[in-house]
Amino acid sequence: MPLSRPDVERLAEHFESRPAEELLSWAVDSFRDRLVLTCSWQRQSSVFVHMLHELDLTVRIVELDTGLLFSETYETRDRLVERYDLDVERVDPLRTVAQQADSEGSELWTRDPDRCCALRKVEPLSRALVGVDAWITGIRRAQGGTRAEARKLELDETRGVVKLQPLADWSDEDVQGYLFAHDVPYNPLHDQGYPSIGCVPCTRAVSEGEDPRAGRWAGTAKTECGLHLPLAVGEG
Repeated sequence: MPLSRPDVERLAEHFESRPAEELLSWAVDSFRDRLVLTCSWQRQSSVFVHMLHELDLTVRIVELDTGLLFSETYETRDRLVERYDLDVERVDPLRTVAQQADSEGSELWTRDPDRCCALRKVEPLSRALVGVDAWITGIRRAQGGTRAEARKLELDETRGVVKLQPLADWSDEDVQGYLFAHDVPYNPLHDQGYPSIGCVPCTRAVSEGEDPRAGRWAGTAKTECGLHLPLAVGEG
């Protein structure tokens, strides 16, 4: 492991009251080329891209492209790439959507969404994290559910990395305020009732007062894609 559990707990306590920029700067200095930021092109991705630009920090950026993302998501990526001259590494699933349909049956996401996420998100992440010591994510406590207790540093022992969550203590208002204050491009679906944005077949808009993640895998008990949960036996 890149850091021991006591080290991570001590650092999490230290950075809890510190600004996100300070944790990002420390992470780049500490892990250098063994650090990765995964971007889903939601609001948090836009914040990180602008923040790293303002700090003049270079971080490897990875996009996990399921092949099922909204057109607005790809357009947001392109706007950010153009504005900030980003070098984005795309990691695709091992099978295209059509190949997956041939081997698993059509619309796997409707029958077994966990299996679909394992193939199109979790396995690609495992490849993206090869040779990596630390992983920056946009997890925030305000997103609720299993994320409500997120710390700014956590040890992901199953993947062998330190998870860095600089925005863990940011509210929705903090995120939107930052984007507006700095005129940062962000996914327009957020203004159309989509607080959480994933793949087209598994994401819907939510009504006012609904849980922010109610639009993900609606009608099922599923609330997470698996990227931020411990790996099950045989995954990765």
